[in-house]
Amino acid sequence: MRTYIRTRSAGGTYFFTVNLAERKARLLTEHIIELREAFRRTRRDHPFLLDAIVVLPDHLHCLWTMPDGDDDYPTRWRLIKSRFSRGIAHGEWVSNSRRRKGERGIWQRRYWEHLIRDDHDYRVHADYIHYNPVKHGHAASPADWPYSTFHRWLDRGTYPPGWGGSHETMTHEPE
Repeated sequence: MRTYIRTRSAGGTYFFTVNLAERKARLLTEHIIELREAFRRTRRDHPFLLDAIVVLPDHLHCLWTMPDGDDDYPTRWRLIKSRFSRGIAHGEWVSNSRRRKGERGIWQRRYWEHLIRDDHDYRVHADYIHYNPVKHGHAASPADWPYSTFHRWLDRGTYPPGWGGSHETMTHEPE
């Protein structure tokens, strides 16, 4: 089995992609209340800033800034995933491997993380997050998707009205 080495930087800002095990499922948007509660409880117990997020039916992307002196995002993800899983009814397919370990079959075991390097990297990833519902065909514009911090960023003036609509696309894809 391959060993993954994760970048850890106390107080760092990270981009994450987290997927459901069944990529055709719609659990995240169908159970948005339970997902929000899992995030809320985890942030209460283990604070972090949720700078940006988009929740799609089968995956989510987000930017977190960790507290000074703290780099323990793996614990936070474990808690979010387990709290969400405990909050919804059973019914998903579970592999023999997961069954032996007492796991559910909701989430992919791993997730993608990227340590943000600078302001440009932050902006590219924030744009990627907010444009993702359009990219995946869930909305005609980021403003049409309800499960995103796009509206908060728009209200703050970070994005101009109409950003990401019609044929506007991002100029850079995250690495």
